[in-house]
Amino acid sequence: MRYAIKGLGLSAALAAGCLAGAVPSAAAAPAQPQGLYAPSALVLTVGEGEDPATSTVRRAVVLRCSPAPGGDHPAPARACGELRAVNGEFAALAEARGDRMCPMIWDPVTVTADGVWEGRRVSYARTFPNACVMADTAPAVFSF
Repeated sequence: MRYAIKGLGLSAALAAGCLAGAVPSAAAAPAQPQGLYAPSALVLTVGEGEDPATSTVRRAVVLRCSPAPGGDHPAPARACGELRAVNGEFAALAEARGDRMCPMIWDPVTVTADGVWEGRRVSYARTFPNACVMADTAPAVFSF
């Protein structure tokens, strides 16, 4: 009888604790978003050829910019800074800076960016005459 009373006391204590909110329930917790920031994660590629659909991909990296720069890009903070400066508009990056003297050799390089920038879907492709012109355009973003 003594064990039955102790068992009843424990059950009553657990029930009271549940009513008071002391024991959380996994089923009662609503799904929460992963963070306060809109996601920014991109897959960047550099390939040989004129057409993004048929070019041979030589290098590819993942660039995450939100909530903090990361991924396997070698300079994620600089690349994210370049993209933030143009609000994620890759076409705005594609204006030659004119700092570099590039040979006039036709050896096409195609770059692509696919993913999400601050919560919106991004898909970008551009072909440059050669790697020198590409490096002059977006030094950190496509330097990997």
